[in-house]
Amino acid sequence: MSLSLKNIIFDWSGVINDNQVTTFRVINKMFQHFGVPTISHEEFRREWEQPFMLFYHKYLPDLDLAEEIRAYNHIYPEIKKDFPPTPYPGIVGLIKSCLNQAKVLYIVSSDYRPHLLGEVEDFGLKDAFNEIVASIHDKQAALRNLVINNKLAPGQTIFIGDTAHEIDVGKKAGIKTAGVTWGIHTEERLKRAQPHYLAHNLSELEAVILDH
Repeated sequence: MSLSLKNIIFDWSGVINDNQVTTFRVINKMFQHFGVPTISHEEFRREWEQPFMLFYHKYLPDLDLAEEIRAYNHIYPEIKKDFPPTPYPGIVGLIKSCLNQAKVLYIVSSDYRPHLLGEVEDFGLKDAFNEIVASIHDKQAALRNLVINNKLAPGQTIFIGDTAHEIDVGKKAGIKTAGVTWGIHTEERLKRAQPHYLAHNLSELEAVILDH
């Protein structure tokens, strides 16, 4: 399969950064911090929503965004000492193959920008991305603005995410979408969002975004 894609927009966590378990542990630590019961990994994947405050308000209805950000940014560095971020196996090579084919790469992520930039450098991808948009709560406006400001042709542009929200905002931005099943949302949830493409492994993602 070759779509002659030129512009590849990645979500970070759950797509490039294989940190699903880390995120789950951070959230349970936050729940302990705020005095609510922890949840199972299965419940985490089932209940996760974006924008992420939709998820937190299921358990902490009075939590505000600023308080969530403070707690998350305090707890995340502690958890990642024991569960350090690692790239999804083979994804760094795929990104470099994209660059070899003159693809233009971007990131749109809710991750805290200083954490994300450090991980980008740790993964050896410091100069891989044309633009990194991070520290955002709702990706819809951020993705639309990225497409408009960079004059990206919709037919040559794809957003790759691991949640239904990313599929939804990609379609609303008028671009192609691909869901990957190794992130937070299950294959069933991704299918309900009806992405243009669904990748169960790196080979399937490569078949979508690389020219052959």
